[in-house]
Amino acid sequence: MTDTVHRQGELSRRLVLLLALTCAVGVGTVYFPQAISPLVVAALHASPGSAALVVTAIQVGYTVGIFLLVPLGDRLPHRPFLVTLLVLTGAGLLAAGCAPSLGPLVAAGAVVGVTTVAAQVIGPLAAGLVAADRRGAVLGTLLSGSTGGMLLARTFGGALGEWLGWRAPYLVAAALILLLAAVLARALPVTVPTSRQSYPSLLAEPLRLLRTEPDLRRSCLYQAMVFGGFSAVWTCLALLLTGPAYGLGAHAVGMLALVGAVTMLCTPFAGRLVDRRGADGVNLFSLLGVLVSAAVLAAGARGGAAGLAALAAGTLLLDIAMQSGMVANQARVYALRPDARSRLNTAYMTGAYLGGSAGSWLGVRVYGGAGWRGVCALVALLAAVALTRHLVALYARRPDARQAGGGGVATGSRFGPVAHPTAAPPVATADRTV
Repeated sequence: MTDTVHRQGELSRRLVLLLALTCAVGVGTVYFPQAISPLVVAALHASPGSAALVVTAIQVGYTVGIFLLVPLGDRLPHRPFLVTLLVLTGAGLLAAGCAPSLGPLVAAGAVVGVTTVAAQVIGPLAAGLVAADRRGAVLGTLLSGSTGGMLLARTFGGALGEWLGWRAPYLVAAALILLLAAVLARALPVTVPTSRQSYPSLLAEPLRLLRTEPDLRRSCLYQAMVFGGFSAVWTCLALLLTGPAYGLGAHAVGMLALVGAVTMLCTPFAGRLVDRRGADGVNLFSLLGVLVSAAVLAAGARGGAAGLAALAAGTLLLDIAMQSGMVANQARVYALRPDARSRLNTAYMTGAYLGGSAGSWLGVRVYGGAGWRGVCALVALLAAVALTRHLVALYARRPDARQAGGGGVATGSRFGPVAHPTAAPPVATADRTV
């Protein structure tokens, strides 16, 4: 089966904003526990190391949820599936907020992590509910919501926790999630599943797609390299700012992270650019932007006001480049197989998170041996790997290169791929819009 929406039932602006808000709240539940872990330590008389298990449980659960639940977006109708996930997340947050001790809190956090994958379900859903020439703009808006949730969740959690105690952020987040579930139960259009495969087959499908879809593999490579550099920078930035070069407190990292809020305005623009120029063009600018950001960030090693300004400018450019590349990659990936968007997203996001984890690990070790400039060199190296692969792909798409190679079938325009040639065109029914 194929996607299921009448063109007249495409996403309205209000529904797009509602879905972006859902992404923000869903992603935020992964990050706000980081800000209240000191409060948990004091209230539950736990050690800092054991309290960190709450954060770890949510993050590990989130990765597990991407692998185990997101592929079901191709097998189950989106509206009941998404609403069920939100209700389970809300229940997990309520349980966490009422936990009497650390053990139940960690267990509830794991449940929250597994089920709070709404943003990863919403992306494929939205891609099927919108015309191809609007897909980039819509994905950019949704990514703005996720970015806002990621950036503001720590501030929300910390401020509310200091005011009303560590349980308050969990309970307020639960109320928001359950309210969104009730609204989306009426607002989302009806969709028909695109696959009837068994659950084990769905879990294995992302690996098969990686083998058969070259554009999926290169999109995974681009995001893994860029997200790896991004993670290396933000992992080591705290070490730099609290070290002898600056001597600042840990709060300085949080203030610097707020600079990245500008990306909430830039990602919709990047999405519109994807719609006009294609994904490959935006990827090219994104990878070049990461290289430039590495050079700007390297100036931050000198310390002082000038160094701090370089860090602010460099992290902002890196954030914009990474998020713009994310929009381009997702637009390319979702165009490959309209009948398998959730499974494609599972493969893509798994690759991205593996790259980010590896980047954090490498960054700390490079910082220990070569300092901040070594970390910036690592970012440049990772970007150069992705850029080299991208230039090879662009060259292979040139008409003279295709003729020299035997006149193969073109898989995309000058800057971006078209839909998978075997994919059926979208059809659908919609009974409600906002």
